[in-house]
Amino acid sequence: MKALHFGAGNIGRGFIGKLLADAGIELVFADVNKVVLDALNARHEYPVHVVGEQAKVETVKGVSAVNSPSDEIITLVSEVDLVTTAVGPQILERISASVAKGLAKRSDNGNLRPLNIIACENMVRGTSQLKQHVLKALPQQYHAWLEQYVGFVDSAVDRIVPPSEADSTDPLEVTVETFSEWIVDKTQFKGDLPAIPGMELTDNLMAFVERKLFNLNTGHAITAYLGQLAGHQTIRDAILDEKVRAIVKGAMEESGAVLIKRYDFDADKHAAYIQQILGRFENPYLKDDVERVGRQPLRKPSAGDRLIKPTLGTLEYGLPHTCLVQGIAAAMHYHSDQDPQAQEPGCAAGRERPTDHAG
Repeated sequence: MKALHFGAGNIGRGFIGKLLADAGIELVFADVNKVVLDALNARHEYPVHVVGEQAKVETVKGVSAVNSPSDEIITLVSEVDLVTTAVGPQILERISASVAKGLAKRSDNGNLRPLNIIACENMVRGTSQLKQHVLKALPQQYHAWLEQYVGFVDSAVDRIVPPSEADSTDPLEVTVETFSEWIVDKTQFKGDLPAIPGMELTDNLMAFVERKLFNLNTGHAITAYLGQLAGHQTIRDAILDEKVRAIVKGAMEESGAVLIKRYDFDADKHAAYIQQILGRFENPYLKDDVERVGRQPLRKPSAGDRLIKPTLGTLEYGLPHTCLVQGIAAAMHYHSDQDPQAQEPGCAAGRERPTDHAG
């Protein structure tokens, strides 16, 4: 089995790429970072630091890389068995033209082997959105062929992958937490279902998508926004602040109540899931900056994302939402000189940084 993975950044190398390579799949990364591409092609392996109570270094082997804008992408899409992405929601449209050209070539070559495409992004139904971009770029004559032979498989992904240490001299070195979760919609595959360790198949994806969005994403974002207001630099520092922690935990309990209503989750198991997330935020080996987690302050408070969507759910079911609203208010004060979205008109980052403490 051969796979093409768009995105050789920390998440691509430390999460999805690692799972694919560890499963013995021949893996080709696609990216625009020449330093990373050259290093992957020179070494064909890289180290992954898995940190937690029992930290270890694992070596991912047998990988190569190509430049994303090159015609090599078209040939690869026409030949591989699996395409995955970890590029960020805004980049999906940019890669869709190359994917469409590759699919057209695959059809022209008479390749009838099923191809499955999975966007592993921090968004809801990202693969379905990628499919729409691809269909726009793909000539109409190929659409029926695509529906028959190409599966666009939605997924939910969860693993904290902080930026590399500033003093690291290895462009391929990456650090990840022990916990990882990759859940895919088995109803959307074409051909046989793959057996990849670390990939969990489900026929009820939205329950898991919203569980992750409403808890991990909601809690992470609110920790970052409240943490920045309180003057903390890292997620760990922020979640160890009792005032911040109380609001974050309360927000996850409020959003969790929506999930319990909507999907009939077991209340005790979900409470344990929330405690597990809080423990992940406390991981002393993950030096994750609140400014990084809080970035894109226009997308994250949008109607379908991690702050507003669970709050709308509380209104739908007549449930409390005090802590969620406090998290939304904190997001409105997010400040970053490095985030383009934080410089948009109307965003708090364009104004003087507030000094009030989260309370």
